[in-house]
Amino acid sequence: MRISIFGMGYVGCVSAACLADMGHEVAGVEINPQKLQMLREGKSPIIEPGLDELLEKTVRTGKLTVTDAAEAAIHGSDISLVCVGTPSRQNGSLDTKYIYRVVEQIGAALRDIDHYHVVTIRSTLLPGVVKEAIVPLLEQASGKKAGENFGVCVNPEFLRESSAIADFRNPPFTVIGEFDRRSGDLVAKIYESLPGEIYRTEPDAASMVKYASNAFHALKVIFANEIGAICQELGIDGQQVMHIFVQDKSLNISPMYLRPGFAFGGSCLPKDVRALHYVSQHRDVETPVLSAILPSNDMHIKRALDVVLAQGKRNVAMIGLSFKPGTDDLRESPQVRLAETLIGKGYNLQIFDEEVSLSSLFGKNREYIEQVLPHINNLMQTDLDKIIDNAEVIIITKRMPVLDSIRGKVREDQLILDLDDTGDWRPAKKISIV
Repeated sequence: MRISIFGMGYVGCVSAACLADMGHEVAGVEINPQKLQMLREGKSPIIEPGLDELLEKTVRTGKLTVTDAAEAAIHGSDISLVCVGTPSRQNGSLDTKYIYRVVEQIGAALRDIDHYHVVTIRSTLLPGVVKEAIVPLLEQASGKKAGENFGVCVNPEFLRESSAIADFRNPPFTVIGEFDRRSGDLVAKIYESLPGEIYRTEPDAASMVKYASNAFHALKVIFANEIGAICQELGIDGQQVMHIFVQDKSLNISPMYLRPGFAFGGSCLPKDVRALHYVSQHRDVETPVLSAILPSNDMHIKRALDVVLAQGKRNVAMIGLSFKPGTDDLRESPQVRLAETLIGKGYNLQIFDEEVSLSSLFGKNREYIEQVLPHINNLMQTDLDKIIDNAEVIIITKRMPVLDSIRGKVREDQLILDLDDTGDWRPAKKISIV
């Protein structure tokens, strides 16, 4: 395909060289004279293993050319990749003036072309920016309509410095945020020879995947460092602890728990996080991330409560009381805490949980629920039809077999707060906190 790349910085250079090496005809657009000269000589303006050789090869074969003429690049290409930097301002917001300037140039060039061109944003931008700013700029400068006369996509990159070429050639996945199917089809063709799944979604979701990825990478570094700091203070080999930790590919390094839902609870996680926080405080080791886990969990419970309070309806049915499916453990269950708060605020609450039998609870589990919800016998119901019929708001807290029978009983006038994203609840109106 014919591809123009705007901004021959780190992402632009690597993308241009790799795409040209895959056989695409690539035109790199750059306004810096020194950088332009280096690229025309097949030399890399950045330090990246293997990039000098790849640039020299693709420039020599003519698959990669560079220019400072934006209009000519657009006229001679089917897709443009915008790889302009979006640095941070002092307040944390993005400095978008550079990308806006390039987008206006692209828009002006689109005005005079007669073929369908897809403007693809590879720069890292917050969700909303492309829809609310980039598309209007393109439409205003071109006098054309996005999705009709030209296409727009978001295509975030996941290239690490020092391994960028390998990352480009072996991506875990490729994400395309498409404004229309036609645009997405064209961008997908660029990557069809690469391994990894191609995920096609809406533009803001594509942008958010990039931010979620980088935030998680940062979180992993901080988590390991805070665990290491506690280990250091306790005279433990932190490297060995984390080496063993990452061998668990079922839970620790896996998709487990990485799905938006309700808060965590149970007899282990809250207790152990609390104990770890205690020992770090006791040893004067500051661990801001570990210390924030329980407050963040509390905030998620509050989000659910705030959603219920905002509905202005007093009759509430809660489906599910134990902290997760397949157990009757009520200890530190976020569902119990939510129920406790609703009762304290005078709500008429009824609870159903096919996995919880009050007569079978014993030991610490029974002791906990009788202390937190002393009137639990009056709240728990076995007549599911009755509590569904009486409810104005139905809170679904976890996945259970009984949910299938509930779906056929909900009414249009009822609200469903689905805390575990369990599916379609029509004709009732579904609301969520995630």
